[in-house]
Amino acid sequence: MPEVPREVIAAVGAGRMGRGMAIAFAFAGHDVRLIDVKQRDPDAFEALSTIALDEIRTTLTMMSGFGMLTGDEIDPVLSRIRVFPVSDAAAALAGVPVIFEGVPETMEAKIPALALISEHADPDAIIASTTSTILSNDLQPHVSYPERFLNAHWLNPAYLVPLVELSPGDQTDPDVTDALKALLERIGKVPVVCAASPGYIVPRIQALAMNEAARLVEEGVASAEDIDKATKYGFGFRFAVLGLLEFIDWGGGDILFHASRYMAGATGEDRFAAPRIIEDNMAQGRTGLRDRKGFLDYDGMDVPAYKNERLAGFVAMLRHLDKLPPKG
Repeated sequence: MPEVPREVIAAVGAGRMGRGMAIAFAFAGHDVRLIDVKQRDPDAFEALSTIALDEIRTTLTMMSGFGMLTGDEIDPVLSRIRVFPVSDAAAALAGVPVIFEGVPETMEAKIPALALISEHADPDAIIASTTSTILSNDLQPHVSYPERFLNAHWLNPAYLVPLVELSPGDQTDPDVTDALKALLERIGKVPVVCAASPGYIVPRIQALAMNEAARLVEEGVASAEDIDKATKYGFGFRFAVLGLLEFIDWGGGDILFHASRYMAGATGEDRFAAPRIIEDNMAQGRTGLRDRKGFLDYDGMDVPAYKNERLAGFVAMLRHLDKLPPKG
């Protein structure tokens, strides 16, 4: 598949996700066609368009305040975004190589939006749904060319969070996934690829963490304020530098295994038990850095230099949080 052109991106659905993606692409130099999918009279559409562009301008102004662009650059970025009514969808989608669907999270909304895209998109256009809940395999039957379809789950705010989770379906052409991944990397995003599985990666992990935090409040273990401090300055602090699996390797998978076994026994809750892969890794001598292999492979790596780099990342995070230890 040829490289995806840089010029035009379409976002079908003019709500929060569509506007966020429009900012991300326009900021990176792409022209963006933001397409409203609701039937509105001209006055209602004009009102919607004004609201959307005003919100985008407000966001760009905020980004300018953060030093991400200058005040003089706001209008040029905004000028790359045009809002189209659904009646102009054919013209808006013609010739567009990448189309994102960002309508509400129901099949009742997704099916007609995908039908609209399928009707007017070029046969080789990449179509990506931004759904956070519906599997790509369940949406593919509603696209004329399922091999060009996959899910692309952006995390809000889409114009700031680097991660985009790509989830191809069973019929997705691997070249389509690679092309979309390359496009996202060119605008500074960090795409990851996962199977068509409920919850992708981040929602699945964060659902467990958020529910456990709520249980801690429910059980009276700690106050909400202290739980949030613990997650910001302990849990989140470390995982902003080390990935979860990298962290297991850092401490040792055997540590996780024994800690999990204790937790499961002490609480009587199976949810704390380690998965089988932890025990299998131990049996295979893959406990992590100590064995130079775990979930990741450290063979041939300068481990002291690697540790120093990660610890420097911790110090940078402490400096960012203004939590460097005071000098005596």
